[in-house]
Amino acid sequence: MMNVEEIQQIIPHRHPFLLIDRILEYEEGRRAVGVKNVTANEPYFEGHFPGHPVMPGVLMIEAMAQVGGVLLLAHPDNIGKLALFAGMDKVRFRKTVVPGDRLISEVIVLWNRGPFGRVKAIARVDEAVVAEGELIYSLVSGEAQNGK
Repeated sequence: MMNVEEIQQIIPHRHPFLLIDRILEYEEGRRAVGVKNVTANEPYFEGHFPGHPVMPGVLMIEAMAQVGGVLLLAHPDNIGKLALFAGMDKVRFRKTVVPGDRLISEVIVLWNRGPFGRVKAIARVDEAVVAEGELIYSLVSGEAQNGK
């Protein structure tokens, strides 16, 4: 398990864009499970949608991707790197996510080839699948992103 402070030592995301609160399970290089406790105080609920708050699908994907980022970047070979989106396939949204939900994201590595790879990501609330898809990533040097 990892708490939010440990997560922030691995991925660069910070409030309000850090969309995972805890890593519940971690199998190095293979699989990770993370949680986002969705609260009514999330800034995006102010406009999405007034009187009927729904977590945007793109943020569900981002929450899954951040769990994947922890999975990839916690590996000793990848320390100091960044994980960037290279694509998405087979993404589907099955149910809405609302304040009070506990979004559980499971990410499983499908393959790696050099700096590229693909993961299967599934997000659930109360055991029901709310979103799923395959996320393609590219690992880059952290220095390359800072213009060095």
